[in-house]
Amino acid sequence: MKLKSAVCDTEVLLVKAPQAGTLSCGGAPMVAERGEKGDIDPAFAEGTKMGKRYTDAAGTLEVLCIKPGAGSLAFDGAALQLKDAKPLPSSD
Repeated sequence: MKLKSAVCDTEVLLVKAPQAGTLSCGGAPMVAERGEKGDIDPAFAEGTKMGKRYTDAAGTLEVLCIKPGAGSLAFDGAALQLKDAKPLPSSD
């Protein structure tokens, strides 16, 4: 599912999602179709990076940022973190 921020240019694809909860960007819930842009909450204004995956602390939610923006992502009010890349095995 593709979601868009209601307050900035951020767009994400849901990779893995729990049954319930609210994904937000810039302090406002994300929407399927963007209307008029609102104001970004300063507490959620760190921005997003294109091509990066974001996850919650429990690992129940994962999103892929397909368009960057000024707002930062949160799930049920808790900020999402960048997901670390898996290290490749060494080829000794």
